[in-house]
Amino acid sequence: MYSYTEFDNNFNQNRVDQFRSQVTRRIDGSLTEDEFKPLRLMNGLYLQLHAYMLRVAIPYGTLNSQKMYQLAIIADKYDRGYGHFTTRQNIQYNWPKLKDVPDILQDLANVEMHAVQTSGNCIRNVTADHFAGASTDEIEDPRPTAELIRQWSTDHPEFSFLGRKFKIAITGSPNDRAVTKAHDIGLRMVRNNKNEPGYEVIIGGGLGRTPMIGKVLRSFLPRKDILPYLESVMQIYNMLGRRDNKYKARIKITVHEHGINKICDLVEERFIIQRSSFGGFDQKLLIKLEKAFAAPIYINEPIDSYNKSYQSDPLFRSFVDTNLSEHKNLNYSIVSISLKKHGQTPGDATSQQMRMMANLAKKYGHDELRISHEQNVILPHVHKSNLYKVFNELKSVELATANIGLISDIIACPGMDYCALATARSIPIAQQIAMRFNQLKLENDIGEIKIKISGCINACGHHHIGHIGILGLDRAGVENYQITLGGNSTQNTVIGKSLGPGFSYTEIIPAIEKIIYTYLDIRSSNDETFLETFNRVGLTPFKKIVYTPSEIINKSTATFANNNNESFASQEIK
Repeated sequence: MYSYTEFDNNFNQNRVDQFRSQVTRRIDGSLTEDEFKPLRLMNGLYLQLHAYMLRVAIPYGTLNSQKMYQLAIIADKYDRGYGHFTTRQNIQYNWPKLKDVPDILQDLANVEMHAVQTSGNCIRNVTADHFAGASTDEIEDPRPTAELIRQWSTDHPEFSFLGRKFKIAITGSPNDRAVTKAHDIGLRMVRNNKNEPGYEVIIGGGLGRTPMIGKVLRSFLPRKDILPYLESVMQIYNMLGRRDNKYKARIKITVHEHGINKICDLVEERFIIQRSSFGGFDQKLLIKLEKAFAAPIYINEPIDSYNKSYQSDPLFRSFVDTNLSEHKNLNYSIVSISLKKHGQTPGDATSQQMRMMANLAKKYGHDELRISHEQNVILPHVHKSNLYKVFNELKSVELATANIGLISDIIACPGMDYCALATARSIPIAQQIAMRFNQLKLENDIGEIKIKISGCINACGHHHIGHIGILGLDRAGVENYQITLGGNSTQNTVIGKSLGPGFSYTEIIPAIEKIIYTYLDIRSSNDETFLETFNRVGLTPFKKIVYTPSEIINKSTATFANNNNESFASQEIK
């Protein structure tokens, strides 16, 4: 992975010293809160409902054991013994004291980490496929490009004060695990007809109050052109983007108002100028970065012990079947560690759990960890002979939950428990869904399903693109939850369709249960996923069931659960 240069370290240290001075002036009253606000936001510090919140960058989701250890130390020393991993592949601390924040930033700088550009109207932390460098379907590791973009965008004088925040995501695989079409700029590694690697450039995606799917600006961009092309896109956006209304300031609105064809013409015209101004330095740097992300030296050992453990231990077998993904080296696996134990807060990890994950990476994972946008942690390179050891050590700290991709593997924003912008609770809803279907013992029967929950219209929980999306809103002082169905966050991105009127806090779990039982009843086979069923039948069957009176649905649910010959849907028709 990338190691800081002298320039990086000096830059980081200067930012820490600068912010320490700013915090001192805020505490002694020399700066008002209004004066301090833009300064703290430049360093990832928010003022939430109950306390300050510090958002720490984990660029493109990659870190090593030393960095994870330090995150655990910070959680114990300055917070309440845990951290929250986010959909932006960052980590948030919810309880730091203002006087301690400069010390936290110093501790981060000591292990080549920071909180720069995790907030504010700038190019935010660049995100990437969490299986980068390990997956079998990968065309090329996207992390060298992501690091190139990080260096280019950090404190870029032209793009540090944009009309709104700006998010970039990149994937190296045709199977998109980085949600590129829901970003301001999405980059997908592709090959042209000469088999040369390059990028498909997508712009204008985004969720929030006006969800839009990104449009292809360039179907193939040679690798050598990536930075001048991005700079051209940013300059056109900076020139045309709205600054009169913050709700219309994102590039998705710019593309919508001017049209993709006009934007394309302007970008291509600007690109001709920008290409020559880079002089090739960017490509020399990219070559150096590729060496920093070279594949680990894989070990060559027999996997007989893995096969034996798989056959003899049913809990391990369940973990393997659910939480492992195929690695490009046949003797290795990609291990997804769920931070979604039933009833726990999605994305939270205690300091003890962080230390364990750091230990496992160091002992068994070539010292690499990844944070996924789905709020889980990945060990990308684990030899199969070590998998049973990894499983047992994870089990000792309650991290061996076998639910990746299942109904309890929920994305949820902090919601009204922490966030000053939230209008409804997210965490308790996620917890109740997970617990309910664990009680019903239906998770594995349901199979692959993506539930995503947001506590306000800003959509930090990505609810628009969940197979089942839940949006919490305030209706006259009462929490009201709207449901969308059929969203998709892959390369085939789709915005979910609204089911109908919203539900109260006490109604939302029964409504989700009705949706799930309907799916189980009408799917064409046990192998047909929820999304496949929805795409086949549409909203109507779900809508009919969900808005049926509860006393009828309770009878039908019991009938289904007891394997009665008469199906759930047929009960409803009666």
